[in-house]
Amino acid sequence: MDLAEALDKAVAALKAPLEPTDREQGWTDDLRREIQEEISVNRSALRRHGHGLAKHLRPRLDEWMAHEGVQPGRLHGVVMNAQTHITAPHTH
Repeated sequence: MDLAEALDKAVAALKAPLEPTDREQGWTDDLRREIQEEISVNRSALRRHGHGLAKHLRPRLDEWMAHEGVQPGRLHGVVMNAQTHITAPHTH
């Protein structure tokens, strides 16, 4: 999965309504929207300015989720995958 695909997948997953298990894992509607917006902003910046911009982005979605008490699960995994792809070295 490449960077664009990972970000698209995260945005799509976060746009969908929360499932009961998501709520049990600590997700709220506000948190879901806020993290989706953050990923969307990064995705837009990368599309406008190219993947070279990724080295300047330092998303701390992991810290944000930990602070909010989000437990590992479906959405946590999708968000962490997006963060990993943003922070990984890119050759584009």
